[in-house]
Amino acid sequence: MINRDELCLKSGRRAQSQFTQFMRFACFVQFVWCGSFIARVCHAFDARRPRSRQRHPLKLYEELAKEIEGQVRRGVFRPGERVPSVRQTSQHRQISITTVLRAYLLLESKGIIQSRPQSGYFVRLGANDAAPVQELDVSKPIAVSAQVDVSRLVLSTLRSIGSDEAVPLGSPYPDPALFPFQKINRYAHAVGRRKTQWGVTDELPPGNPDLIRQIARRYLENGVAVDPNEIVVTVGATEAINLCLQAVAKPGDTVAVESPTFYAMLHAIERMGMRAIEVATHPREGIDLGALAQILDKRRIAACMVMPNFQNPLGFQMPDEKKRELVKLLVRHDVPVIENDVYHELYFGDVHPGALKNYDRKGLVLHCASFSKTLTSAYRIGWAMPGRYREQVEKLKFLNTLTTPSIPQLAIAEYLKQDGYEHHLRRLRKGFAQRARLMTAMVTRFFPEGTRVSHPMGGYVLWVELPRGVDSMQLYKLALEHGITVGPGYMFSTTNGYSHCIRLNYSYAWSPEIERALATIGKLAAASLRQ
Repeated sequence: MINRDELCLKSGRRAQSQFTQFMRFACFVQFVWCGSFIARVCHAFDARRPRSRQRHPLKLYEELAKEIEGQVRRGVFRPGERVPSVRQTSQHRQISITTVLRAYLLLESKGIIQSRPQSGYFVRLGANDAAPVQELDVSKPIAVSAQVDVSRLVLSTLRSIGSDEAVPLGSPYPDPALFPFQKINRYAHAVGRRKTQWGVTDELPPGNPDLIRQIARRYLENGVAVDPNEIVVTVGATEAINLCLQAVAKPGDTVAVESPTFYAMLHAIERMGMRAIEVATHPREGIDLGALAQILDKRRIAACMVMPNFQNPLGFQMPDEKKRELVKLLVRHDVPVIENDVYHELYFGDVHPGALKNYDRKGLVLHCASFSKTLTSAYRIGWAMPGRYREQVEKLKFLNTLTTPSIPQLAIAEYLKQDGYEHHLRRLRKGFAQRARLMTAMVTRFFPEGTRVSHPMGGYVLWVELPRGVDSMQLYKLALEHGITVGPGYMFSTTNGYSHCIRLNYSYAWSPEIERALATIGKLAAASLRQ
């Protein structure tokens, strides 16, 4: 048996051991806290101390960062290429991993390289540009009402662009490989199996109720409350634009458009025997409100047609305040505005862009959009929210095409219900933003001196302004002989004001073939300047 004295002795030793462990832990905590406190004090003291004019020698990690940056600038590492891993650099240079990490973090903060999870560090797109890209100027079209005749040129150009053998830099559509086409087809097949009999009256205007609810829900998810009763489903945004223009204007009327403008807007004007007047347009902010106000004061304008978000071909995003002012200006003159918003889901920023429709209190904004640029162009599903002109648009829809095909409507409605759309869009946005930077860098590298490019905030097209000696139609034909397509500037105006400009599509996955195609276009453009 253990006597009382032995028990007390053991208890005392155990308590002493626990006390010792506690004191060690307390000392460690105090040491860490003191170290952190001293570091903060030293940092604050150093920040307040007057800086010496004498340059301090670079630290080791700064020297490494400067050396790698120089290699990137000289083209040793090209945009998109992987730089040596942290471990490789550490072993090769016999320096610590911490030093290499600090160097790479410094390069990342300067926008030279970027980290990719589980892949390493890569040269950022455009990081080795020798000079900043030249900005586009504000367009200055002559404010005259002109007849529109661009459809034949656009049709012949699109036919050549549709060739499977050609590099599709001139295509108006995103890379079809990016679309969930097979998944939507499965929904279409399932819909066809469920419903064995179809009638013409099944999807009379305004369209399929399930699809209309899904469209309204999508707007609500982006912070915009939409009345489902205002939505009219159409055969793509092109029909929506045509119906809306037909509802607000008549043959012989003049319609104000951006300059340059998307040719689908010009097609609608041409189709109905109307005239177009081009308005000066800022390459980053959209239509010039001062120039538009002068035109509205002097002329009778039946309607205005604009693309405030990621305009094709300039790619700008009109600031929200300017959207509000544009609507106020048009309301003052009682002029309806047709808003083509087909690219609104393809933004590069963090926030979904607002629409002119957000500021419409008088029903003068006729909002048009579609799924052709985000899901699939094959199904041709679009819609209009025509405001006070809803009844006219619905009637014109019935008179023009009677209905929109049922299966595409139901298939897309089913897809939207599955909650996979936003994930798909995030992937599109990220990919397009990266490819926009890369194509801008390649154009800067390969195209003649004096070339200017747009700075798209969304979408998938780049507007390139070449030196004045280059004719875009001739360049288009020469490029076609090399198996490359571009969009000549003639398609985007009623005048020859953009004869030296081209539109390029950057939605396709980057490849040596696309890089060679851009280099070829640059050489052809440079050669035409020497003639």
